[in-house]
Amino acid sequence: MSARLAAVCLVALAAGCSALGFAYSNADTWLRWQADRYLDLDAGQTRELDARIGAFLAWHRAEALPQYARLAEEAVARLERGASRDDLDWGYDAIREQSRAGLRRAGAELGGFLDRLTPAQIAHLEARFGEENRRYAGRWLAGTPAQRRERRYRRLVQVLEDWLGELNDAQRERLRQYSESVPLDAEGRDRDRRRRQAELLAMLRARASAGRVGEWAADWERGRDPGFAAANRAARQGIVALLEELEHTLSAAQRQHAVRRLRGYARDFQVLAGAR
Repeated sequence: MSARLAAVCLVALAAGCSALGFAYSNADTWLRWQADRYLDLDAGQTRELDARIGAFLAWHRAEALPQYARLAEEAVARLERGASRDDLDWGYDAIREQSRAGLRRAGAELGGFLDRLTPAQIAHLEARFGEENRRYAGRWLAGTPAQRRERRYRRLVQVLEDWLGELNDAQRERLRQYSESVPLDAEGRDRDRRRRQAELLAMLRARASAGRVGEWAADWERGRDPGFAAANRAARQGIVALLEELEHTLSAAQRQHAVRRLRGYARDFQVLAGAR
């Protein structure tokens, strides 16, 4: 469920700081709705899950949110002085480690609960995975290579303008060059998603989640196809190099736009951590 909570936070961050508090305050309701949608829970299971979600959110508020706030403040300091390649690597690693910590904790809360799912509920989850895979294919696998690169380019522009404000023509052209030059990777990601889904379904059917699912969720790179793993590392290096290049082109207004957003997130994380 930590991955679902992360989705709540990411949607809120994309919408702006004011949405973060609303999304986080309603995370328990959203997580419960998603769990029922994917697992078709009965009344007793819903009550048990409510308690487990509550315990996870209490941990998250006490332990994770203060760390998010500290990381956001550290990111502000690094951005204000001019972010280097080391700073970009630090940001990537910090986000990854926070994600892993949350997934491990969620697994500790949910492992035993997941081992009591019925065969019908596991089949329901498998059907939902099938629906997700079809949506993914429609969004990222459909169309000609040129159309897919154009979608990737537009997505890059959207994400960076969320953080920096309007990009100039030279920055947009650099993003287009990047999107045109790097390999399309949606097929590899699709295969890796399906592999992970199959691993989870096998774990649930074997009733082997307790004490295992958290570490499995946190170690999402284990078991990857070597070719996809190498392509993924190359893609990370490529996007970090692109961001390092773009960092040197930021205007004062763009840099301040990003600083204001990060400071707003740090403030909201602090407020949410103190709420009870």
